[in-house]
Amino acid sequence: MATDCTRNTLRDFRGRRWLSVFLRSAHLVAVIAFAAVLLQATPTPLQELNGSAVLLTGVLIWLLDLWHKPGHLVEGAGLSMLLKLALIAWMILSPDLRVPLFWIIVVWSAVFSHAPSSFRNARLLHAELAEDRQAKKM
Repeated sequence: MATDCTRNTLRDFRGRRWLSVFLRSAHLVAVIAFAAVLLQATPTPLQELNGSAVLLTGVLIWLLDLWHKPGHLVEGAGLSMLLKLALIAWMILSPDLRVPLFWIIVVWSAVFSHAPSSFRNARLLHAELAEDRQAKKM
């Protein structure tokens, strides 16, 4: 039987889309602020704070997406986001690797956000969904 994390169902609540837009906008601002500090356009001793804002907004977006579509966890986009969050955490912990990790995340994000939906939504963990099993029985 499929668990909640592999179901291909959608959940919603009033205002979820606007919350998602707000979180993504805040995430973009945090990424730009972090990039400015990281690439030394703006000197500040608070790189960790800026990196933490990127991580926090990214985690909130990922959690909202997972709540909205539990099957997101086994799809390329959901796993990609998890990898990006891990790389951001690594950036916070490893100052010497921040610049190369930043560019890896930027390129990775661009590829995933502009890739065809068949690639982004591909099931990478091959979890069989309840709907798939039901279709096979018919």
